[in-house]
Amino acid sequence: MSIKKSLLLILFILVIDQWSKIYIKTSFVLGESVAIFDWFKILFIENEGAAWGAKLSDVLPVSDSTGKLILTIFRLFAIAGIGYWLFDLIKKKVSSTYILAVSFIFAGALGNIIDSVFYGLLFDHSGHQVATLFSNEPYGSLFYGKVVDMLYFPMIDTTWPEWVPHFGGKNFRFFEPVFNIADMAISTGVGILIVFNKKAFGPKKEIDPEIPMSETDASQDLEKE
Repeated sequence: MSIKKSLLLILFILVIDQWSKIYIKTSFVLGESVAIFDWFKILFIENEGAAWGAKLSDVLPVSDSTGKLILTIFRLFAIAGIGYWLFDLIKKKVSSTYILAVSFIFAGALGNIIDSVFYGLLFDHSGHQVATLFSNEPYGSLFYGKVVDMLYFPMIDTTWPEWVPHFGGKNFRFFEPVFNIADMAISTGVGILIVFNKKAFGPKKEIDPEIPMSETDASQDLEKE
């Protein structure tokens, strides 16, 4: 997979991701939802922390703002590392499956980094109002943006039977997390590496350019015998 194809894929994912986030921010009030199907809703939430809404301040003795800054800086270093990883893979001409997977991961990570770094400067708040892009009164500052999530799949929304120990009578919902296109890209990349790991990490077949194809095939047949 060439660097051109990788960049085009990354750009495509970023455009779709950022378009969807800007549309949601400028069309929905925080917490507003629209049911597309019974099992699929558009639900606008904002994520100040890491995956699943976790915050660094939940595990370290730091304030929310300090935890947010540390997390954003960590993400910047992480995206730089993933970018170098991707460039190195393309330079080494590894399998297209491997490059494809890392391209998905890089695009998704970069999509969420854009939110974290810039959205605090670009938008005003979304509570009880639809946010304005390029607002004169932004809700935050550089590095303090919130990640926009909107894809929600409550495929099962029911109540545990009363006879179930501990959970009886409590609500059960699957799938609970709300995510975005960037998250999907990251999950897709990781999924490719897991499902197609042999194709991604398998040894590359080297063919000596000095040997005609027919002789190469013949030598391989002799080795098998």
